[in-house]
Amino acid sequence: MTSRAKTLLPLHRMDYDIEIRFQKLKQGLEVKFGEGMDLQAILFLIGVNELGEGYRNFSKNEKTDLLHIAICTLLEPYGYYKFEGRDKENWPHFTLEQSLPMLDHREQQHLIKESMLEYFIRNEYFTEEELASEQRSENSAS
Repeated sequence: MTSRAKTLLPLHRMDYDIEIRFQKLKQGLEVKFGEGMDLQAILFLIGVNELGEGYRNFSKNEKTDLLHIAICTLLEPYGYYKFEGRDKENWPHFTLEQSLPMLDHREQQHLIKESMLEYFIRNEYFTEEELASEQRSENSAS
C-alpha cells in the first residue's frame, strides 16, 4: 500500500467521526443541489464533476461509467487506481493498481464516506472546518 493508504480497522471510533462529518457534507450538498443526496447521488455528482462537461442527460451506460469514474477518483489517493488519461470523447480512464481488500458493508461505507470527505476538501468545495465533527472541533480548540 502507498503511504497515503488508510488503516481500515478498527473502525468503531472513526465511524462516528466520519459519519458526523459525512452528514455535514450531505447537508451542504443538499443546500446546493436539493434533497436526496445519498451515496449514489454523491458518486454521480463526483463523476459528472470529473467528466468536466456539466450536467446533461446521460444514457444508462454513461451513468454507470460516471459512477465508475467517481469510485476510481475517490480511491486513487489510496493507491488502488491510477489516472491514465482521457479518451477522444474526453472521458477519464483509470487502471487498477492494486486490488481492494475484502471489506464488509460497514468498512466499504466507511472508506467511501472518508474518501468523499477528502475529495470535497482537496478540491476546495468545503473546508476541513466546515466538515469538522464536534469532537474534532473540541480537540482542536484545546
